[in-house]
Amino acid sequence: ELMDTFSIYIGYVLSNSCYPVLQGAIGVGSAFEGWSPREEDVVYQVLVAMDPPRGHTFQLELDTAGQRRGRNFRVRVQLECTCSREQQAENMLCLLHQPQEELRSNGHASLLHTLCTGSYLDVQKTARWFYQLVRATWPALPQSHNWHLVLLPSRRSCQFQVSNGAESFRIEMLFGVRQGRSDIFVSSQPREAWTPSTTWPESYAVAEMKFFKRMARQAPPDSLHLKCLQFFTRLQLGSGFSTYTIKTIVMHLLTIIPVSRWRRRDFVRRLVDISESLRYCVHVRCLNHFVVGNRRLPGEIILPPEVQMAETCNLFHRLVMDPVAHSQAISEY
Repeated sequence: ELMDTFSIYIGYVLSNSCYPVLQGAIGVGSAFEGWSPREEDVVYQVLVAMDPPRGHTFQLELDTAGQRRGRNFRVRVQLECTCSREQQAENMLCLLHQPQEELRSNGHASLLHTLCTGSYLDVQKTARWFYQLVRATWPALPQSHNWHLVLLPSRRSCQFQVSNGAESFRIEMLFGVRQGRSDIFVSSQPREAWTPSTTWPESYAVAEMKFFKRMARQAPPDSLHLKCLQFFTRLQLGSGFSTYTIKTIVMHLLTIIPVSRWRRRDFVRRLVDISESLRYCVHVRCLNHFVVGNRRLPGEIILPPEVQMAETCNLFHRLVMDPVAHSQAISEY
């Protein structure tokens, strides 16, 4: 409800501007998938898709260096001619062909001059812009009368906390560009410890969220598949295995073991399955990405052909290249 209200007010503020056009927020991550390793410290992540404003186009360029856990992109911003449309509507200046002095005098600017570094959309500049939008629109929102807003520091997203004394919610607004009509985005969420400001990693968060929604529809009322995931990720906190590793193993198991066999009576057996799957993956140094190259995903999850037909992506590639890391992973297990 809060994000829908933000969308309405921000859409009004940005109408006819040179800034990206924001679409509705999509809930992603563990909180919206129905589980969280830390119930006392839940972060509600929402992904806000951005479309280019009038007179601009977004072109996704693959980083040729590539990544083992997924692909990285840059978002090239290009101007397009609107001269033909200018003849049909008043005060529509063509950003490509109009003299810069005339554009500035009329208050028109290019996205290239605001949120870009060179010709590429800059994540950090976009994050600062999101913070300004949230700060500017918050007083106008009905929720501001009863809730207190605190902005939290972040370089590649917009994080804030809202509280009313009795309840408190921490929200992280990620932003990205959708690949065609698929459920795959390039997103501001970093994959590595340090990510350049013009790098947008490929995000599979929406596809994974849709997978868990599908499982929830098929699961019996006493299914504990989410509790198994929550329990095991909680157990692994502080170890060398990431939450995403455990989540990937559970998603693979959910495609192999029918969701009807994740009931309360199966709880311990499924925990053993997760543990044994982790042991096997560490032993063979291979854990395939759940989305990339997975041709068994449900049809309702829409992938770009290059993602669906790609070679499988090994999340444990580091263990193949580094014998010390492999020995440490065995010890961690």
